[in-house]
Amino acid sequence: MAAIRLIGVTKTYGQVRANDDVHLTVEAGSVHGLLGENGAGKSTLMKILFGMTRPDAGSVEVDGVPVRLRSSADAVTAGIGMVQQHFSLVESYTVTENLVLGRSPGGPLRRLTHRLDLDGAAQQVTEMSDRFGFRIDPHARVSTLAVGARQRVEILKALWSGTRILILDEPTAALAPPEAAELFTVLRRLRDDGTTIILISHKMPEVFDLCDRVSVLRDGRVVGHRDLGPAHADESARRRLEAELVRLMIGRDQPERPHRPGEPGEPVLVARNLGGGRLHPTDLTVHAGEILGVAGVEGNGQTELVELLVGVRRADSGTIELDGHDVTRTGPGVRLRHGLAHIAEDRHTAAVAERMSIAANTALGFTDTPPLARGRWWLSAKRTARLADALIRRHAVRAGTTSDPVTSLSGGNQQKLVVGRELARAPRLMLAVQPTRGLDVGAAGAVHEALLALRDAGAGVLLVSLDLTEVMSVSDRIIVLSGGRIVGETPARDADPDLLGIWMTGARPTEAAA
Repeated sequence: MAAIRLIGVTKTYGQVRANDDVHLTVEAGSVHGLLGENGAGKSTLMKILFGMTRPDAGSVEVDGVPVRLRSSADAVTAGIGMVQQHFSLVESYTVTENLVLGRSPGGPLRRLTHRLDLDGAAQQVTEMSDRFGFRIDPHARVSTLAVGARQRVEILKALWSGTRILILDEPTAALAPPEAAELFTVLRRLRDDGTTIILISHKMPEVFDLCDRVSVLRDGRVVGHRDLGPAHADESARRRLEAELVRLMIGRDQPERPHRPGEPGEPVLVARNLGGGRLHPTDLTVHAGEILGVAGVEGNGQTELVELLVGVRRADSGTIELDGHDVTRTGPGVRLRHGLAHIAEDRHTAAVAERMSIAANTALGFTDTPPLARGRWWLSAKRTARLADALIRRHAVRAGTTSDPVTSLSGGNQQKLVVGRELARAPRLMLAVQPTRGLDVGAAGAVHEALLALRDAGAGVLLVSLDLTEVMSVSDRIIVLSGGRIVGETPARDADPDLLGIWMTGARPTEAAA
């Protein structure tokens, strides 16, 4: 039986047709994957299903019954819930307070109807958590929870409202491998309990691990459906099917990218005894012509390390030299002028000005430097527009015009614009933090190639990523942070994923890391 049926759904934004006559059926009690390049129309389609966006044409059926989804409230009433990439939790509230905030209990919680009974609600949260293996303390404040736990709270919020059809948009984008594994266990239990799940993802391994069937979108249209069951039994069949899905997504075969070792030169970054926040005093060197990968479970000092290197956090101890210049007591602007570029982990807070145009966003960080500046704080509008056009073409950003707001771009296309802008600085040191988060396989491969080309041109790259596969495939040298300390170091060619996993979980420092 079909839980969801989308019939002829079409949505246009200006010159861009985000969804073009989309027909999609999702069977009840299944995990259905939705694949496609950035800007292929996946998120728009799911926003239509969740009532956040109204289609220009087409219809939606839930359990065989036509429904009009004019708002998210209509979708919730129809039993549809959605967990988006960016969480909507109130950090100062407890888990239970977040769940009852603005919501009437549904499903097994309908008896809490006459008054706000937080103790009773907490008990129900505990029962739901135990039932599906969430391992969530109902009294914990959200601000104290790790990213993986917050993800589970978002899913609990959806279930609290009686969700039978759960939409997940890139649910593992911010999760470390152990957290992702825990999430997969939860999702399988939900599916086995009868919940229908629609999973938007760019990560092929998790698609094959979780999904019963996938649909592929390209340029706003559905270009294929595939069942995944038979692929699990045979590795060669799985690889063939994966290649076929990539071909459907990007319209061509994904080229092989064998790892090319770098040729390290002089140091471009030297941090001595650098400490602050969760990061204990640490020595760190990045050479010209190498990519140094930083692996670790989130919350083990990566954020503090990045903030210290960028200049938005004052060091408690130590010094920082960037391309021979002591920048310890300088801010981000000075470090940019000395050759730093930064692909930020959270583009919404640190990389993109959401109220500004695409063109204006390409100018961020170039206010007093070539090629855009015509004197201090005076930008050339024509040069800015030309740069924006060039970045859009070079990095395959799906956009209307450069005068459109940057929010008109999908999340993945915003990321591609940010990556292109930072590469345009021709930096001496690229600080790349989660650079491929939210990107499809083609775009992620292009970013990796760009980082390798930057390294081969003589720059240093510090790659901070929660994706261990990314760190191992792109880096020349890998260090692991745990408990705010470097607990292991290895050449990438000798990296053992099992050993890296042991280090990530808090192994004692090795001689190599001392």
